[in-house]
Formats: sequence, structure tokens, C-alpha cells
Amino acid sequence: MELNSVDELISDIRQGRMVVLLDDDADSYNEGVVMVAAEHCEAKHVTFMARQARGLICLTLTKERCQQLDLPPMVDGAQGEKSNFTLSIEGAVGIDTGISAVDRAATVQAAVAPRAQPADIVQPGHIFPLTAMPGGVLTRAGHTEAGCDYARLAGLLPAAVIADILKPDGSVADGQALREFAAQHALKIGSIANLIHFRMVNERTVRRVREGMIDTDHGPFRLTAYRDQTAGKVHVALSRGEIQAHEPTLVRVHVQSVMRDLVTSNMADHPTWSLGKCLQAVAKNGCGVIVLLAHTERPEQLLASIDMALGEHPSPVTGVAPDAYNEVGLGSQILKDLGVGKIHLMGAPIKYNAISGFDLEVLDFVDPGQ
Repeated sequence: MELNSVDELISDIRQGRMVVLLDDDADSYNEGVVMVAAEHCEAKHVTFMARQARGLICLTLTKERCQQLDLPPMVDGAQGEKSNFTLSIEGAVGIDTGISAVDRAATVQAAVAPRAQPADIVQPGHIFPLTAMPGGVLTRAGHTEAGCDYARLAGLLPAAVIADILKPDGSVADGQALREFAAQHALKIGSIANLIHFRMVNERTVRRVREGMIDTDHGPFRLTAYRDQTAGKVHVALSRGEIQAHEPTLVRVHVQSVMRDLVTSNMADHPTWSLGKCLQAVAKNGCGVIVLLAHTERPEQLLASIDMALGEHPSPVTGVAPDAYNEVGLGSQILKDLGVGKIHLMGAPIKYNAISGFDLEVLDFVDPGQ
């Protein structure tokens, strides 16, 4: 079953139909949701999601809409992939127990009404809002951002109701199962990667503002500075050698850490991707790119790094820095602008959603200390 085009999905969404969204184009290690534009959400859609998709039913909202509704994060200082949940909600008027499909659809409509205000909803409730990152899938390639982006492209309020698709045995449906689900229910199916391709034709959320050569302890590097158009932050890329999309490039997308980058602390048996090691690895290789994302380390992150350096939490540190994961699109846009295609990534193994939408491919994960 071929994926449908972005235009085909937009047409169905505009007409109030549900669609299936995949993380990426590949069948393996893929996850998907069924979505409907929030403006069009009715009890029948909630019923379908509960009975057929079987996953948690969530409402994707922009940061501005969450502020309009005075919706705070579910957990203060939350980090990582699931940190965008707000407090759960219920409509303030005309709701019975809140759990019925009719009540949940009414709650959605209360939250996305043009003049909605905090008094129109109460907490907690049976609908789980998610805050999309500014810039949508060009910042974070997630279902939350894709839901808002697709609704906006369809000319509707940038908000969507989504539910994860599970298999009958309760496990998460993968790519092939998602395609079968879409075929069984006659739903259009598309990928976040294709949506990124679609938006990248005419849009960017970062632009070059400075570039030139600098000298470092590891020799000369070309510095290219980018300004993030959504948040106003400046990100820096350090590169060396001739970057070609068809040739593998040594890459690091880096979020600063006091303990790792300034103190240069190490943890036994755990690789540490400090900025110094990455610069040294690129200098030795003769070709590569290091992207420094502009983020100030939060107190909780610093304390966690200190605890790990002291050996108080000796469990392996896997995955990726929370800020880097949530803003994969920023680093991806910068890498694409610099001409990167195939990547040898200096970092811990992790699945990066839909980076194929930026024409990027991670070939493997390498330790810069080797």
C-alpha cells in the first residue's frame, strides 16, 4: 500500500475525515496515530478512536492556544519526548461524567472554540492536551506537531484529536500493521517525513546570519551561525572539509552541559560526547559537522549531571539530551543547509523520527573517543 500525498491528506482533513499518520516512511520501528481536525471532532470520531485505534485520545494544541486556555504542563520541569502533556481537561458546561464519546467531543469543542477562555474548561478531565513546539514538524517531527500542521494547512484551527494505534493484542502497531489498519478502514495514510518534505519546499524556521573561519585548539573550523525564526535563538555549526550529501559525514548535534563540556567529567563504562572530544574527532577525520543548539542548561539537568558524575546514579545513560530530541528539526535543517546527507552520528543510538523528510539518513552511531 503506497502512502498518500500530503495534498490528499489535507483534502480529507479539510472535509472532516480521519487520516493515519506514520512517524516515518519505513515499516520497521514505526508508530502511528489516527487523527481528525479538532474543529470537525464529533462523538463518532472519539468512538472510532476508542474502539479501533485503542490508544490514548489526545488533543494537540499550539503553545498560543494553551496560553489562551491557561493550560500549564502536567509536570513542572518535565523533560524528554513526553514532556508536552498539559493538565487533562473537561468541558465546564454540559458535561455528564466526561468519559462518554459525546462528552469528550464536547470538551474538544469547548477547548478549540474561537473565543475559548480558561473558564470554559476544568481540570482534571478525560481529554489529554499536548502542546506542539513552535515551528511544527520543522522543529520537532512528532505526531503532536504534525496534527497541528495538517489542520493549519487544511485552512482550519491548528489543533487535532489523535490516538495511538494499537494491535488487537495491545502492542503498538508498526508500519505494516498501520498500513493494514488504514486499508481496513478506508483511511488515507501519510508520513511525517512527507509533511516535512512538503513544508521544506517553501519554508524554513532557521536562517544563516553569520559565517567565516575561526581558529580553535583543534585547528581551523568554519563557523556558521543560524537564527531560529520561531524562538529567536542563535545556533552555531562548526564544520571542516568538503561536505557532500552522497558521502557519509561525521556529525554531532550537541546541547551544552556544564559537567560534560566545562568540567569534562567522565563516567566509567559510559561514553561521553563532550564538545572537545567531538571537535577532536572531526579534526582527526578531516571532515564533519558539529551543531551547537542554543540552550541554557536547566538547574534540574545540571543536578542530574552532577549526580551521575558522583556515581549516585550509575545506570547507563541512553537516549539523547531532552532538548535535542524535542528540537531535532532545528538541527536537521542546519545539517541539510550545510549539505549533509548520510550521517555517522556521534551520539547514543536512538530513533530520530522522520529525518528522511530533511533528506538525512543516519548510517550508524559512533563513539568520538574511539
